[in-house]
Amino acid sequence: MCLTLNSKQIKRTELKPATHFKTLYGPVRSGRLGLSLGVDLLGRRICSLDCIYCEVGPTRIHTLQRRPYMPTRTILDELRAWKSQQLPRPEYITLGGLGEPCLNSELAQIIAGCRDIFPDIPVAVLTNSTLLPDPAVRRELAGAQVVLPSMDTLVQSEFIRINKPCKDVDLNSMVTGLLDFRKEYSRQIFLEILLTRGVNDSEKNLALLREFIPRLAPDRVDVVTMTRPGASPLAEAISDRTLSEWRSALCTAGPMSALSQVGQVNSERNAGMDLASGPVDGHQADLLHKTSEPLSDDAARDLILNSLRRRPQTVDQVRAALGLDGARTETLFADLFAQGLIRHAHELGEDFYQVAP
Repeated sequence: MCLTLNSKQIKRTELKPATHFKTLYGPVRSGRLGLSLGVDLLGRRICSLDCIYCEVGPTRIHTLQRRPYMPTRTILDELRAWKSQQLPRPEYITLGGLGEPCLNSELAQIIAGCRDIFPDIPVAVLTNSTLLPDPAVRRELAGAQVVLPSMDTLVQSEFIRINKPCKDVDLNSMVTGLLDFRKEYSRQIFLEILLTRGVNDSEKNLALLREFIPRLAPDRVDVVTMTRPGASPLAEAISDRTLSEWRSALCTAGPMSALSQVGQVNSERNAGMDLASGPVDGHQADLLHKTSEPLSDDAARDLILNSLRRRPQTVDQVRAALGLDGARTETLFADLFAQGLIRHAHELGEDFYQVAP
């Protein structure tokens, strides 16, 4: 959907700080976690990988060095503020961000703090699996109720092409670390595999993953492809037919209790969320509107900007994620566009919006 803008349609209003958060975004409708409030543990594009499909853009700090990139206090203060303002209540608190969340050396404290502030909301952590060889990281992750690791390929040459790891990242060690984590962790593991055309959609990778999945015994497997612009123009979505074939093959590969059978969705791992197309269901709509009063325009605009800072999205994706009325969402987008706060680009057959530089 591309907005048609003119001066008669747009009421120009000055944006006032309403619910501006540095580390929180959403809540958004996630294909795997329902209504999810994202938490950015990094603040910048800091990652051990530089994946060609990454929707937040190229990695700026390519490292395996763990540091308190986003302080625990900052994150927990914002979660307390979210709770006190009675903003939309999520079903999950999802730790992710603009890179690899396990690079934050205060991961254990952040997980514990989230559970203390929202004791009845489970904590999920996204990870690209590169730090799982470290026993300390595995122990810290054990505090989460759900861990969502990714493993796009088990073929070394494909791993280099699609994930572009930093120095000292070793694919075999990642595999061993993930298997060790499964032995140590009794809660849910949702494995994600993202396929790009001509890179990791090979028969060799399929065979290796089919053998690996029963060993890991994840609770769920999601085979996905791109639906939003990636960091590299070389990254292209696979066909619907190929996606269906991979899902069918991996569905029978192990004793998973569930396998994603929904349409194409993009990776949640870097943005800390995924926006599947289509309407919010009744349960999620109820959750979105469990606030003391309706969101003001200032608050809604701020939530939109917080979300668009993380990745490009369509108007319909944001509308569905935030549970806003369609006409109101278009008006809010038009207002933001007119003030030069967002821009749009037509890619993959749709109009995607992002925060203007």
